[in-house]
Amino acid sequence: MAASPETAENTDTPQGFAFALGAYVFWGFLPLFMKLVAHISPVEVVAHRVIWSVPIAGAVLLLMRRTDALVAALKSPRTLMMACVTAALVSVNWGIYVWSIATDRALDAALGYYINPLFSIALAALLLGEKLTRLQWVAVGLAAAAVCVLWYDAGTLPWAALTLTVSWGFYAFFKKSLPVGPNQGFLLEVLILSVPATIYVVWLGAQGQGQFLANSRDTWLLLVCGVVTAVPLLLYANGAKLLRLSTIGIMQYIAPTMIFLVAVIVFNEPFGRARMIAFPMIWTALVVYSVPMLRELRRGR
Repeated sequence: MAASPETAENTDTPQGFAFALGAYVFWGFLPLFMKLVAHISPVEVVAHRVIWSVPIAGAVLLLMRRTDALVAALKSPRTLMMACVTAALVSVNWGIYVWSIATDRALDAALGYYINPLFSIALAALLLGEKLTRLQWVAVGLAAAAVCVLWYDAGTLPWAALTLTVSWGFYAFFKKSLPVGPNQGFLLEVLILSVPATIYVVWLGAQGQGQFLANSRDTWLLLVCGVVTAVPLLLYANGAKLLRLSTIGIMQYIAPTMIFLVAVIVFNEPFGRARMIAFPMIWTALVVYSVPMLRELRRGR
């Protein structure tokens, strides 16, 4: 659900749309799976997401015969350092997301991913000196006001949503500077994370606290964590290369909208007065932000 670089041809393709749609729908239904592992520690779930993503991402690279860039990246200290930063950010994002679903805060997850594109343009203005249009400033202001409404109502910042927004926003920001392709970059990140993840899982098992191999149901669920992590990310990475940035910008609202609906309809999370005010403010901000992209899409067609 991060912003992606534009394709070399700057055109939309049916294959790209199918890949991206598959990724966003996958992410939209992901809370249903995460609820099944809600009884397991979020740290252990994230560790298994990392470990079992490695063989899937590795197999994809081998089938595509694109391992040369990965080998070169492993030999570059600068690339490894940058990959360590992105790996740390994505692990924080995964951890907060798993925790949010497990503790009945799926609405916070939806809020975080709704705010993300607005945070990204604010980040570009602050760190890259990009000039925002008047509509973009209005959108950012509405999002900030919505956060203030939730802050005032709860007496504390919606830190789970904000952590998801900030971690993914900076992940996307630094990911753009990673000098490897998206598939190679993902494998590099999970390879880096697999070292502490494996140590942690082995330690849990030695302490008799791990859920892996404790019973068949939890073992299979933890194994599937690799599939639900790697598959949508790889679909997204390949779809983004075959779509224009403006198209991806519009499609990225699919996942948080589905998460929102799952939270309210399936999980029956309370949608109180503050959220009734804040969420429409966020939706309005996204409409304002999306108007220029929709105009661009219409011109392109």
